[in-house]
Order: sequence, then structure tokens, then C-alpha cells
Amino acid sequence: MSAKLQQLETILRPVVEGLGYEFWGLEFRAQGHHSLLRVFIDDAEKGISVEDCEKVSRQVSGVLDVEDPIQTEYTLEVSSPGMDRPLFQLHQYEAFAGHRVQIRLRMAFEGRRKFQGLLKGVEGEDVVVVVDDHEYLLPFDSIERANIVPVFE
Repeated sequence: MSAKLQQLETILRPVVEGLGYEFWGLEFRAQGHHSLLRVFIDDAEKGISVEDCEKVSRQVSGVLDVEDPIQTEYTLEVSSPGMDRPLFQLHQYEAFAGHRVQIRLRMAFEGRRKFQGLLKGVEGEDVVVVVDDHEYLLPFDSIERANIVPVFE
């Protein structure tokens, strides 16, 4: 995790959790003079509504105005992780073992950067995924992005 993401999480996690939601993760995309900060919140029992996002957005926005960790203009989005939820932490990979995932690595591993398959779980600091009957142990630190792949039956 980059220093900027760590700084933002340190500031925002207590705000989200103080409001009674689970801090799922965040994305920060610097896009020239205008950036995007997306904060994901969850509530396993009742789900997330637009009103929940609005409530968290107001609080997060106030804290960001005071702390001022982002020096450029940015857009703040507060969202539920959704059905194709991104995975940010090792415990999230463990919790979603048995689901299909799509993983993109920062650098190639065994000649490829993209993996889509069955998430088996976690071994130490590695994420275990099965793609076409081949099991890969992907170093967690090398994962750029990972999402659950929704299955509609």
C-alpha cells in the first residue's frame, strides 16, 4: 500500500467505523490536477443505502477539509463494495474463499499479470487462486487490484 493510501486510511477508518460502518477500503487515483478518492463502506447485516453513503460522505468530507491530505482538487465518492467488490486486505481474501476472482498484478508472475479463477484462500502472505486447474500462490504485496466476479444463476 502506498504512503498516500496509508495516510488516507489512517485518517478515514476511524470516521467510518465511528459512524457504525465497516471500512472496506479505499482507492485514490491521481488524474493530473483533478483526482478521485473512493471510500468503500459496508454493513454485513443490513447492506448500504444511498443515505448511508451520504452520511459518511458528509463526515469524511469535513475531516478531509480539516486534515487536508490531498493537495489537488479531487472528487470524493462513498460507495458500497457492490457485487463485484474489490478486495483490499488479506482477511477479505480469506472471507471470500470459494468465490471467483479477477486479479491484476503490478508485475508479471509466471509470464502473466491477469488471473481469473477460483479463490482458494490465503497461505501466509500469498493469495491462492486456481486458474484452469493450475494453482497459483500470488504474493499479496504484488496485487494491484482484485475483485470478486459475480455469478448469476
